[in-house]
Amino acid sequence: MENFLSLNLEPTLIESLAKINFKTPTPIQAKAIPIALSGKDILGTAQTGTGKTAAFGIPLINFLLKTNKGTALIITPTRELASQVMQTMNNLIGRGNIRSSLLIGGSPMQKQLKQMRRNPRLIVGTPGRINDHLKRKTLNLRNTSFLVLDEVDRMLDMGFTPQINQVLETVPRNHQTLLFSATLPGNILRLAETYLNNPERISAGSTSMPIDKIKQEVLKVKSGDKYNQLIKEIYVRQGSILIFVKTRRNAEKMVKRLKYDDHDADAIHGNLRQNKRDRVIKAFRNNHFRILVGTDVASRGLDIPAIKHVINFDLPQVPEDFIHRIGRTARAGSEGSALSFVGDEDRGKWNAIQRLIDPNFIDEGRERRGRKKRGRSFDRRGRRGNKRFDQRDDNKDRKFKKKKSFKFKDKKSFKKKGKFSKRRRDF
Repeated sequence: MENFLSLNLEPTLIESLAKINFKTPTPIQAKAIPIALSGKDILGTAQTGTGKTAAFGIPLINFLLKTNKGTALIITPTRELASQVMQTMNNLIGRGNIRSSLLIGGSPMQKQLKQMRRNPRLIVGTPGRINDHLKRKTLNLRNTSFLVLDEVDRMLDMGFTPQINQVLETVPRNHQTLLFSATLPGNILRLAETYLNNPERISAGSTSMPIDKIKQEVLKVKSGDKYNQLIKEIYVRQGSILIFVKTRRNAEKMVKRLKYDDHDADAIHGNLRQNKRDRVIKAFRNNHFRILVGTDVASRGLDIPAIKHVINFDLPQVPEDFIHRIGRTARAGSEGSALSFVGDEDRGKWNAIQRLIDPNFIDEGRERRGRKKRGRSFDRRGRRGNKRFDQRDDNKDRKFKKKKSFKFKDKKSFKKKGKFSKRRRDF
């Protein structure tokens, strides 16, 4: 598959692909699209930033343009990823007459109910809000013919297993399912075995390896000097910067400090309302400010080609999130850089990340500590070996035998008329 013209796609979709300058398919697109167009189920893994959204989006839109009856459902783990997928789908629809609806938390329910009354044929949403509509009976999946589960590993990690099972049990048996995941642990394989129909297994690139076009750098810093080093790195770098921190409070504090130092910055985290998140992402995409500070909420779903640098001010708690963080740069074949601050307290996290990327990684510092010989133990008299303990115990026993039997020095204070007093007896 050298280009999209050889796929016999609908004319409207070909026109949309030309308009958004989609010419040469990426490896995951070249593998997934022909299989999906043939109607088979897919169980796929791919690196982040390799065009996975278009890999399932192109066959999905082609299916909706080709038929007038069936509907399609795309489920993603986060609001940001759902919004990004919806934008890509709208670009692929182009002049096609396909109504769509975005069902995510943080968005007004009344607006979504209004969209659902229009009977959309394409629905993109998160598991929680989709199940809310199923309970309200405002969402009907009996005509769903095309189902996409994107980043299933993340959804299961977030505790959405019951919601996913509910959706899979609600859709008709005769439907096509495309399941994509960064990793394939046992629970995902069991899920695929239960609900997918003889899926084709595809993989493009190592999901535990960053993209080759990302220049990775590591800077060893002291905790008290991290912000000063960050300012130095901001000055020497050109282009937009995405900075990852641990908590939302840290994100807000850093934005205040950056603005105080005359840097254009804003924050994105889980406590922002959806309309606020959308405004921040849109402003960042349109270069209204240069620096975006975020938590791991931004590590998935942010597809902004303008991001030139990713800085891990705080390392992630989960090693897999490191791959998704730095995958926000070098999107769609472009180049980017990723810088990680590593302090003494981050050594364990950094080693875990290195073991994920390279299973043969060996911590040299730990190996040197293991090689260090233990000194011999001596007692106060210069003796060593097990015998020193036996001799010390014998001496202790002999000293104990020499002690005289215990006697009261002042009998009067403890005796009264030949007996112990009540005061001492109670004591």
